[in-house]
Amino acid sequence: SCASKALQHKRKTQIEYNLLRFQQPCLNHRCKYINEGPTYQECNKKYVVKAVPRTSFDYESHGSNSKNILDSVKNFVAAMYWFCYPYAFIGRTLSTISVSLLVVEKLSDISPLFFIGLLQILIPHSFLDLYINGVNQLFDIEIDKINKPYLPLASGQLSFTTGVIIVVSSLILSIWLGWNIGSWPLTWSLILIFLLWTAYSINVPLLRWKGHPFLAAMCIFASWAYIFPITFFLHMQTFVLKRPTVFPRSLIFFVAFMSFYSVGVALFKDIPDIEGDKKFNIHSFSARLGQKKVFWICTSLFEMAFGVAFLGGVTSSYLWIKIVTGLGHAVLASILWYQAKSVDLKSKASIRSFYTLTW
Repeated sequence: SCASKALQHKRKTQIEYNLLRFQQPCLNHRCKYINEGPTYQECNKKYVVKAVPRTSFDYESHGSNSKNILDSVKNFVAAMYWFCYPYAFIGRTLSTISVSLLVVEKLSDISPLFFIGLLQILIPHSFLDLYINGVNQLFDIEIDKINKPYLPLASGQLSFTTGVIIVVSSLILSIWLGWNIGSWPLTWSLILIFLLWTAYSINVPLLRWKGHPFLAAMCIFASWAYIFPITFFLHMQTFVLKRPTVFPRSLIFFVAFMSFYSVGVALFKDIPDIEGDKKFNIHSFSARLGQKKVFWICTSLFEMAFGVAFLGGVTSSYLWIKIVTGLGHAVLASILWYQAKSVDLKSKASIRSFYTLTW
């Protein structure tokens, strides 16, 4: 019996030993799995870390592209702002409104029809302004690199091809709009201004009038003193309001005012450009007579223009016109004279600031 119990105990021990040997690989495998777990987790963590920056980069890239597009649009708008000479556009718009008001005989004349007629002038001539300013810059790129390096063609913001496309498109739109409106005074104003300013700017034999001081001044004088006021007045008087052709006293005073003022503008515009004009043989009055002398000649012409306007106001038969026109132009003349005395003729920025004021 003792021998039997000893034999059973030996078998039990052998079975347990074998069982432990059988389980050892499993335990080793489990331990290996447990030990390798962190390695897997680290790899997984590394994968996640690598994936997150990639998503962020795509988002930033998309945001960067959007910002670049927005910057491109802003730059193009800024280039177009300088391409169209905004101060000239504003000056002609104010002049157009002033001339159009000369047809008003009673308050009821300022009607929707009046504003439609005003827009019929402003829109085609805005495109023509873009053509005039653009074609001048196309033929002045090298000069503008010295005189006006901030202009879009001179600075390279706009290419020459883009400039040509804008100029040609603006001219076609201007003439097409004027022709379709059907007003002969408006159509003639567009054609005459186109011919004058093309002759002023393009560099072909017998033209390029800006190189001759008298012809250059005559372009501005004819445009601002006669073509603009007379054709705009006739458009509003005969085409819009269907009234007979007349030349009232107010229109005559306006033409007289612009005769002095436009000559002043014509002479003044070349004062800050004397350096480039001399280099490229543009014989402007400023290059011939000197900046200071031409500056004070121009200022005197501006003051004479305000004097004409003052006389026109005080000789009116209406008291309110006497007060408003007389006092208004006296104040404007005083402001202009005060500003003229503070101009530094050695500073292009100071001269251009005053020139912008005159518009």
